[in-house]
Parts: sequence; structure tokens; C-alpha cells
Amino acid sequence: MIDRPADHEPAQPSAQAGQAKALAARPSRLPIAILGAGLSGMSAAFHLGRAGVPWRIFERDAEPGGYVVTLQERGYRFDRTGHLLHVTDAETRRLALGWMGPEHREIERRAAIWSHGVYTRYPFQANLYGLPPKVAFDCLMGFINARAQAQTRRPDAALPRTFEQYCIETFGQPISEHFMLPYNRRLWGVSPSEITADWCSRFIPVPTLEDVVAGAVGLCDRELGYNARFLYPKEGIGKLSSGLAQAIGPVELGRPAERVRVDARELVVSSRAAASESVPYELLISTMPLPSLVAIIEDAPEAVKQAAQRLRATHLWYLDVALRRQAGQPYHWIYVPEERYPFYRVGCYSHFSPEMAPPGMACLYVELVSRHKPVLGEVLPGVVDALVSMGVLECPEDVLFARLRLLDPAYVIFDEHALPALELIHAWLRTKRVLSIGRYGGWGYSSMADALRFGQDAAAEARALLGG
Repeated sequence: MIDRPADHEPAQPSAQAGQAKALAARPSRLPIAILGAGLSGMSAAFHLGRAGVPWRIFERDAEPGGYVVTLQERGYRFDRTGHLLHVTDAETRRLALGWMGPEHREIERRAAIWSHGVYTRYPFQANLYGLPPKVAFDCLMGFINARAQAQTRRPDAALPRTFEQYCIETFGQPISEHFMLPYNRRLWGVSPSEITADWCSRFIPVPTLEDVVAGAVGLCDRELGYNARFLYPKEGIGKLSSGLAQAIGPVELGRPAERVRVDARELVVSSRAAASESVPYELLISTMPLPSLVAIIEDAPEAVKQAAQRLRATHLWYLDVALRRQAGQPYHWIYVPEERYPFYRVGCYSHFSPEMAPPGMACLYVELVSRHKPVLGEVLPGVVDALVSMGVLECPEDVLFARLRLLDPAYVIFDEHALPALELIHAWLRTKRVLSIGRYGGWGYSSMADALRFGQDAAAEARALLGG
């Protein structure tokens, strides 16, 4: 079940009314067809609606939102792992607050790393204080040496090609070996030597030497990174999606795309209740995973199909866990780099908002390392034992119930084939008046605020292509 807020931004009903009027008089060829009612797709619809451009949006699932949804069970609320809104743009913030409604919180991040049997502040590279002295010393000296080597590097020296090289050259060998490489190997599901460094400049904090020295002696006085503050609705992140869905008007649910003929500009969508429908369009905006979109384009050239087959992503199995009492640690989420643990991150929904669990209780998400489908009864005891050892649980009996969940895809893999394939595919799609956007439609690493911006940018580009 997904909550739907009653309140949203006052300016939005006009867009909804305009869209309803436009749909009532559908032209023979729809100006804009949108595939997927996640944040990017609905954001595109919202901005098109405000501009008076008719559209229809088709969503394969029974509810809008994609991964930005909130499930309810026995008084507990579960998102699809940690989905938090980190937003700096004033207009995006204003709109998002309107869609969330008045019941939201602005939160300062409390994140930690669990390694060597102790908790240290996030990010690891700027908060070495509390680690065993030898580990902290090695990491500090490694960072200093890496900085010294960087200052002597020739301006025309080659940039790091892989993420592994980037980490070692930026942070030094010890920080890389104690956190950066093992953690990211567990998160991505592939070796850091297979991943390029193209994605990481925005998402991985690079501290100054002063930051690292201060953090090594316990004097770090600021939070680093793009996610130091975030917005969160009191009853779960699904409030953002449901508020946006109300603002845009009709979302056609349970209607997956079957095939696309881009030369004819024709989309075929199915329905559980009726026969498949052919939808002629002027322009298509897709938020489907990019390889899935290419797979249903009947007239895609062989080079584009082959490029799409080179794109890789990993999936994620995780647990939603309901507790009988509050969690034993105060953190919003905890990074776990060490191989002996069956998960690489654990977060606490009820630390985002107490309303996510019944009074005095808590709920967690636990992101598993293994990409093989686990058997809940087999994986849960090891997870619980690890959480007890970390002080998140007091005892195994704290667990009331657990649910196994899947995100597929989860993380796009930035290997050496990705960028050339993406350039070829996106360039060809644009020649066919197809905009593929969003985290999976664009095939990148991005935030929820990015998703909203992707939709806004796609709406503007679509209007330009339509000549309006």
C-alpha cells in the first residue's frame, strides 16, 4: 500500500486540469508518450502539463513511483531501501515540498562506518579518529603520501582509468584497502578494477589535507559530501511520489510497453483489462532501463542492439526488518566494508522518521552482499548475529519479522564499454525523437533530485523538438 497525501502545491491543480482537458480531446497522434511513472517520468509530465503540452504516461506497475514507494505492514513502513531527497536547487525544493505536503522533516545526516570492531564517522577518509592507532596512522600517512605524489605529477599525466586507480591515487593505499575498495566491491558486485572513475567525482567526498588531519585527531567539525542534509516525509518517501502523481493527473497503471516502432513513431502498450493499444506519438520519453527499451524497439539497427547488450547493471537483494524495540545505534545508515559480514550497509527507516514504526519500535533495511537469491530462513540468522555484534540489536528476539526484497536493476556498472555504448544509443534515439532519461533510462548514477531535474529537462527538450 502506498500513502497518497491530500495536500500538494497550490499551483499544481491547474496543470492537472489542463491535462484532463487535453486528454478529453486527444489528437490522432499524441504529442508526448511517456514510459514509466517514476520520478523522472512524472516530473516530465508535470512540466509538460504546466506548458499545456498533452501527454499520456504508461506505467507497468499497479502504483506510480518506481522505487520511490513506501510499503506498509502491521504498523511498520518500509521504503525500497534508503531513498532520501538531497536537493539544493530552490525551485526543485519548492515543488518537492509541495508534493510531499506539510508533514516532512529536514534532517542532518548521521552516518557511520563499522570496521575493526568500532564505529567511525562517515566519510571514512576524513574521520580516522577511533580506529586502532596503527590503522589510523597508516591511513593518515598514506593520504599524505598520495597528496605529495599528486603535487609532483606532470600536468599531462594520464588520469586514473579505473576506480581502483582513482582511489589509490586520491586517498592512498591504506584508506583504499581498509574501506574504499572492499566497500565498493561489495556494493557494486564487481571488482573496482572493472569500474571506471567517470561516475565518482560528485558522490565521493575528497577531503583536504587539513580535513584528514583534523579527522584523525577527532577535530572534524563539519559533514562532508552531497548527502549531509536531506528532506524526508514523516510517513515515508512514497509521499513524494504519490503527491506528484496527484499533481499531474491520470497515470495509466498496469500498462507495460510491448513494442515500439520508432520510424513510424508508434508505441504498443498492453493492459490487464483490455486488448493491447497502439499509440501513435510525436515524441517518446522513456524511463525504462535503457537495454529494456532497445530490446522492444522493433526497428533498432544491429549496432544499437549490440551496444545495449554491452551495458551491465547489478541487482540487489535486501531485507526489510521490523523490530520489537528501538535500534541500539543512533545512525541513519551504517557502511560495512569487512568481508565477514553478509551485508554492506544497514539503515534505519525509523531514524529518518519515528512514524515509520509503531511507538517504541524500529524498522531497518539490510543490503545483502550476495547477488544470488537468498533463502530468508538461511540468511536471516547470520544477519541477525551480525547486527547483534554491531549493537544494532540487543538480542535476536528483537526481530519481529523480516521480508526479502529485490531491486533489479540496482546499480549501473561503469565499465570500459559503457560510455561508448551510451553515446551511440542516445545519439541514435534522439534522431528518432526518443528521449531516454532517468537513472536507468539515462543509464547513470544519480539522486532523486537528479531524477526530478531529468524530467524537467526532458520536458523542455521535448517542447523544443515539437517547436513549442
